[in-house]
Amino acid sequence: MAMAMACLNPLALSPRLAYGGRAAPRRCCSVVVPTSSARAAAGRCRWRLAAVAEEPQAVRQQEQQQRTEGSGEAGAEAAADASSKLVLVVGGTGGVGQLVVSSLLSRNIKTRLLLRDPAKAVTLFGEQDESVFQAYKADTRNAAELDPEIFEGVTHVICTTGTTAFPSKRWDGDNTPERVDWDGTRNLVSAMPRTIKRLVLVSSIGVTKYNELPWSIMNLFGVLKYKKMAEDFVQNSGIPFTIIRPGRLTDGPYTSYDLNTLLQATAGERRAVVMGEGDKLVGEASRLVVAEACIQALDIEFTEGQIYEINSVKGEGPGSDPEKWKELFRAVQ
Repeated sequence: MAMAMACLNPLALSPRLAYGGRAAPRRCCSVVVPTSSARAAAGRCRWRLAAVAEEPQAVRQQEQQQRTEGSGEAGAEAAADASSKLVLVVGGTGGVGQLVVSSLLSRNIKTRLLLRDPAKAVTLFGEQDESVFQAYKADTRNAAELDPEIFEGVTHVICTTGTTAFPSKRWDGDNTPERVDWDGTRNLVSAMPRTIKRLVLVSSIGVTKYNELPWSIMNLFGVLKYKKMAEDFVQNSGIPFTIIRPGRLTDGPYTSYDLNTLLQATAGERRAVVMGEGDKLVGEASRLVVAEACIQALDIEFTEGQIYEINSVKGEGPGSDPEKWKELFRAVQ
């Protein structure tokens, strides 16, 4: 088994949202406006999100200092790279998905969410300017709802959808592993334009061993089998992909916090990252680490077409340093 481990810097997230090097415009009230197209009338509407209330002066001063320190050639290159992306996040209100969204926005990366209930985006992330943050209403389990408009301008996709392995309240409304992990992923990938630069799919360790103990217990209702079917479909789609297989998810699930809380979340002592390949890794993975791995994989060219298992353990981790993540990804290839 190939494996890599880093004990570096802690994961850090920006204390607020910004866009294009400037703070996102703030307004006193929210605006949630569906489009006037026939698609919106049919229920597949686009929701636009305006910006949230003004923040304390101390925070503004802190961020001004951060912007000053981040100026120069390196800062300009990072801003240009961020502004060139539009990342579609599917499953953005789940435990990993929320962290992906908050981290993308903290890096000035334009973000679009695909949600069954766009109102949840306002609850979790506040009301943002639509030039920075958009949410589209659609259900990946229903292929007819995946209108091409959803993908207009999208350069990258991160899919973090999932449900519980065993029957629970989350299964209500036909929210089973077969419908979410298999039907949903297949429908999403089938609808995606082939111009997408990278699709990052969050799967699970153990998917190749769902008939073996102890994985067969986890797979009693098919969750690992359907995730593996989704992986195979992605690999045969012709779309550039990276698959992340985390261990048992810890930290969070961050499903009832607001954006400010998300931006302050930490992985505690479990910041060091262990990576493997060949579905031999066993352990736990912090949702914060998994979210960071998804974002880093978007831009590391050699991660295209690769599958990585990921755990997190006690120790300092790679944080958001691209070079340290490159070392981790490269070490297992």
